[in-house]
Parts: sequence; C-alpha cells; structure tokens
Amino acid sequence: MAFQKTKKVVVIGGGTGVFTVISGLRKYPLDLTAIVSMADDGGSTGVLREEFGILPPGDVRRVLVAMSRTDDRLMSDLFNYRFAEGGLKGHSFGNIMLTALERITGSFETAVDEAAHMLGASGTVVPVTLTNTRLCAGLEDGTLVRGETNIDVPKHDPAKKIKKIFLEPSARANPKAVLAIGAADMIVIGPGDLYSSIIPNIIVSGIAQAIKKSKAKKAYVVNLMTKWGETNHFSAEDFVGTLEQYLGKGVLHYAMVNNKKPSQERLKQYAEEHAEFVGSAGVLKKPIFVFGDFLRRKGFLRHDPARLAQALVSLI
Repeated sequence: MAFQKTKKVVVIGGGTGVFTVISGLRKYPLDLTAIVSMADDGGSTGVLREEFGILPPGDVRRVLVAMSRTDDRLMSDLFNYRFAEGGLKGHSFGNIMLTALERITGSFETAVDEAAHMLGASGTVVPVTLTNTRLCAGLEDGTLVRGETNIDVPKHDPAKKIKKIFLEPSARANPKAVLAIGAADMIVIGPGDLYSSIIPNIIVSGIAQAIKKSKAKKAYVVNLMTKWGETNHFSAEDFVGTLEQYLGKGVLHYAMVNNKKPSQERLKQYAEEHAEFVGSAGVLKKPIFVFGDFLRRKGFLRHDPARLAQALVSLI
C-alpha cells in the first residue's frame, strides 16, 4: 500500500498485545512508536525492580523483539531466552541486558534506545512514564489490591468486580510519549488485559489529555476473550465503556472487534480459566465498530497480526 507520506502510528499498551500489533504493522511503510506500560511487577521483572530499582523491562523487551528487523534471528532469540536453572532461573536475558544497560548509561530511556539499536528495531519504544510506580485496584467490596501481578493473577476472590484503578504514587507522562501522541496520524490502543495492561497507560497524568487533543484517528483493539478477575462476562461494548471511563467519551473513533468465534475445541482450555468469547450486540454508534476475522488460526486465542494490521492500515 502506497502512502503520500510516511504515516506516524502510535501503539499504546503492554504485554503480548503490543507485540501482536507491532508484528503486523512493521510490514508496512509506517513510522512506528510503541508506548509501553510501566506497571508490570511480576516474574523476572518484579525481581529486578525490587533488587535494582529499575523500571520494569519485561514489556519493553517484548516490543523491542517485535520491532526487530535484524536478519540474525539469534539476537531476537537471545533477548527472549529465559534461564531454566541456577541463580538466574526465571530471568530472561533481555531483562538482564536492559538492567545492565541502565546501569552503564544511567538512564532507562537510553538503555531502551541502545537495545533497540542492537536489535535493528524498526520503530521507537517509549516508556509511558519514568516514575517508579505501582498499580492498585479498588474492588467492589472495598478491598484494595496493590501490585499489577496481584491484579493479573488474583489472590482475592476473582468474582469481585474492579471498581477503580490507580497508580501509587501518581505518575507523570514521559514527555516523549506526549510528543509522539501529538504527532501521530493514528493511535492504536490494545489489545491486552484491560485493567493491568491498557488502563495503566491511560491513568498516567498527561496521557489521556494528550490522546484527546491529538488529531490522530484513534482505534481500540478489543480483546478476543474475557479475563476472570478483570473483565468477567464483558461484551465488546463493556470493554469500550470501561476504557471510556478513563479516557473520556467520544475520544475513540473505532473499535476493532473480532467476529470469528473459535471452535469449541479451542475454547475448551479457556473454560477452566472462566474465560469467555467476547461478543457484541453492535448497538454503539460511536466509536464505529470495525468487525472482522482477526483470530489466529491455531495456538493460543490471539489476534492474527497480519489481518489486524491490514484492517488498521485501511483506516489510515
């Protein structure tokens, strides 16, 4: 597809969601920026945060690998390599590399830029904030849950609804993130866990305001499946409505909604996790619901990067 000028696309999220979107969009002649959540505090990332006081490297590492254009797959595999034994058990090499680069350069942002250079990244990765903060959730019964990993894998009763999400301490937007949003032709939010990957970006002070002010087209990629403990029994309309509580109504132009239902065989493994297929009644007038078969053909129930990217690019 030919463009008169290189379009600037900003993808906002965390975890595997941004990886999926970037993996598809990097095939097009686009100027890509990924704005990545800094709320993660589980696994290797959590240990490194506690021991070194570093900002969370895990989601950054995933996006860097997605943007990698190096012909040497060994470098990407190296960044994703996870030690299975010894003192480094559970740590990925990329997380350790980013921690070492932060120590050498004195800056997490510079560490990310240097890692991007090593991988021949096809875009820019920007931490949404440079504040060391923790994600917290208030439940419907008044219980307060601290830490992204405790929201992601609840130790509390997962049937309890999340009423609010906030950061402790409050965090200010990375100026580079605000600039990228302001210069964007399109902003893509998600997919990803709504309360632990998506909204943590939006509640960083200055991000929602920047998205509202931006003249970019704004698309939200709705999840394929619900998540027990976060989005119990949610429809596509529920996902959109919850995001709009934090972003503001009327800000989103499009919601990308998968309408290809997985086979019962593929859904079976998710039933044990109380995860359900996200359907839609198609009743909202705004944002415009863009329906399509965005489902990956095999493996985990995730978006197909190529088909999702094609639909997003068509909106530009």
